[in-house]
Amino acid sequence: MRRSYVIILVLIAFSLLLGAYLYPRMPEQMASHWNAQGQVDGYTPKFWGLFLGPLIVFILFLFFVAIPRMDPLKANIEQFRGYYEGFIVLVTIFFLYEHVLTILWSLGVAFDLNQALTPAMGLLFFAAGVMMEHAKRNWFIGIRTPWTLSNDEVWEKTHRLGGKLFRLAGLLAIVGIFFPKHALLFMLAPVLLASAYTTLYSYLEFRRLTATP
Repeated sequence: MRRSYVIILVLIAFSLLLGAYLYPRMPEQMASHWNAQGQVDGYTPKFWGLFLGPLIVFILFLFFVAIPRMDPLKANIEQFRGYYEGFIVLVTIFFLYEHVLTILWSLGVAFDLNQALTPAMGLLFFAAGVMMEHAKRNWFIGIRTPWTLSNDEVWEKTHRLGGKLFRLAGLLAIVGIFFPKHALLFMLAPVLLASAYTTLYSYLEFRRLTATP
């Protein structure tokens, strides 16, 4: 088994054991959803509050494992497999970190959830940018527009640009920790703008490269 997979399974197992250990101490209803202002607006029974998160992470893990096997362009994925698997590990850590924050909140620890998530999201965006710069054309990972999937050169140029923009978005998200009231804006606005711009860029670059002389 690949080392990254072992790390992920250990993290999931730890999360399940933590849930089992804390089960008697948890309230019958746990916070499960927060609004944009960081206020709880949804609850779930403690069984699901403790174990649904790790279960979802495990299902995502199975999907991530399947991608390099079922993609018709699997040979291209092998060229950046190390970056892909590193990103999967970080995604797992992010979701389990979010799960731990939910547990802490339900135990009565007071904190601003948006501010707590901001640096983690920033690191995830930054890591996505690093992976993008090394990604080769495939059907599941990266900036998949009709134009990047149709042309290797458009793919390469779009992902070089996208990698830089997503790393910048990650850094801006981290800056949001110093502006608690606007943390959500710092977290979402840069990555949404980066996604929109790279989509438009891929279209314009495709048209430029395929224009009839």
